[in-house]
Amino acid sequence: MLSIQTNVNSLMAQENLSVNTAFQAKTIQSLTSGYRINSSGDDAAGLAVANKFRSDTAELTQGVRNANDAISQLQIIDGGVNNVSHILDRLKTLATQSASGGFTGNRNTVNNEFQTLLSEIDRQAKNVKLNTGGAYNTNLMAYIGGSAGGANVDAQVSVDLSASAIDQTGLGLAALSVVGGGSGFGSTNTVRLDNSTTTFLANGHTQDFTVDYMDGAGVMHSGVTVTASGTNTATGLSGQKAVDAVNTALTGKGITNVTAQLGSDGKLAFSGNSAFQIKSGSVSAGADGIVTDDVNGKFAVNLGLTNATTTFSALTAGTGVVLPNTFSKDVVTFTVAAKSYNVTIDGDAANVNGTNVFLGNTAASAVNGFNSFFAAQGLNIRAFSETGGAGATNIKFQGSTAFTMSAAFTAGTGDTVGAGGLNLALGSGQSGAIAVTAADTDKTVTGHALAAVDAINDAVGKLGLVQGKVGAGQNQLHYGIGLATSQITNFSAAESQIRDTDVAAEAANLSKAQVLMQASMAAMAQANSAPQAVLALLRG
Repeated sequence: MLSIQTNVNSLMAQENLSVNTAFQAKTIQSLTSGYRINSSGDDAAGLAVANKFRSDTAELTQGVRNANDAISQLQIIDGGVNNVSHILDRLKTLATQSASGGFTGNRNTVNNEFQTLLSEIDRQAKNVKLNTGGAYNTNLMAYIGGSAGGANVDAQVSVDLSASAIDQTGLGLAALSVVGGGSGFGSTNTVRLDNSTTTFLANGHTQDFTVDYMDGAGVMHSGVTVTASGTNTATGLSGQKAVDAVNTALTGKGITNVTAQLGSDGKLAFSGNSAFQIKSGSVSAGADGIVTDDVNGKFAVNLGLTNATTTFSALTAGTGVVLPNTFSKDVVTFTVAAKSYNVTIDGDAANVNGTNVFLGNTAASAVNGFNSFFAAQGLNIRAFSETGGAGATNIKFQGSTAFTMSAAFTAGTGDTVGAGGLNLALGSGQSGAIAVTAADTDKTVTGHALAAVDAINDAVGKLGLVQGKVGAGQNQLHYGIGLATSQITNFSAAESQIRDTDVAAEAANLSKAQVLMQASMAAMAQANSAPQAVLALLRG
């Protein structure tokens, strides 16, 4: 049927032209944007998946930056830890130098540098925030991302630096020193030798010291008078020169294992590598002594190489009393290396035999009796005496090897407890162990330095653990970055497969769309000219 009113062919051509125009427009959009999906309508399901990949990639990209920042901070910390390690090397050098008994320099000078370096450790630890309570002395978390199922804990790398402080407190170096250890006369001595405006022992003044000491062979020497001499001018001696004068007097008496020094409190102190006790005496004239005159019966006592010490009451005020034959027997047991040695205290010479030890009825004879017994048995234990309270005399035992003590007391006929008898501090009718204390290494000339060496050795180990944590953290973060980088690559590739344009296919589609457009236009032109054929039927 030929119709002028409705050109069906033209309508069909217009419809196809519209479809081809849309096809060409979409193809051009894909080619010019580079994306296959330019709107939700292009591929709604694919767009949702692609957006998830894009989000994960963005998270991981920032996570890699986070991890690199964390590595940079750990490298800063590592540098600080390495610096502290070098400082520990110097500290150990100084401590080892001072720990030598043959060191002839000034330990205070060495200690000044030692303390400065300890302060520098604190400064550097605080600078890298790895001091006690510091910002990085904790469990550090670096968020990288890439977790499965939204579990954030799997998206973080943990570098645990808690309990990793590298300051003095964290490394166990607080309160260390390498000054020479020593024993002074306590607070009753008020003479400070570190006052530069004061001089001592002027105009030839002297001051005596009474020394009891054990020599290198383990032999006790008691009551040795050592006299420190001053200058014959009114100038007097400086504090250090006064100390030197005491040392000169000590060596002049053949005492080479006891050394005078300026104590940490600025007063006279003594140190040595064997047991000793020193009592101060009076100044020959004037009031410019090195130590307060006769410091209330107090002693400078070295317990440096002893493992134990104990004291019990010896003779009461009635010294020189002839003890009756029925004098009470006090049995003191010394145990060394699981072997026991019994000393039976007996004041009666008639009872002296292979079992009992006659100690006499004076403090001096008691001390001599004990020491004779120790020497005969080959024991490195020595007895000293000192004035105690209420007129009693205390006997103190010291040893270079560990020992324990116990005692038993039995009252004899005709003996009154406390009226001239040599009575143990345990008291009448009692028995048991006498308290024994541990060695005091602070009293030796090298004690502080040796303790410092041990502490520094421990600090090196602690610092090594921190270095291990820092190094392991850096490696762990590098591994985390490697995984995140791989995930970024794979997520981007997956997104590309869904979202990006296949240029080759779209180029072919563009050619196709252009041909279809041209064909549609040509067909529509033909369809539009078809109704004109009806006019031929109307010509007459």
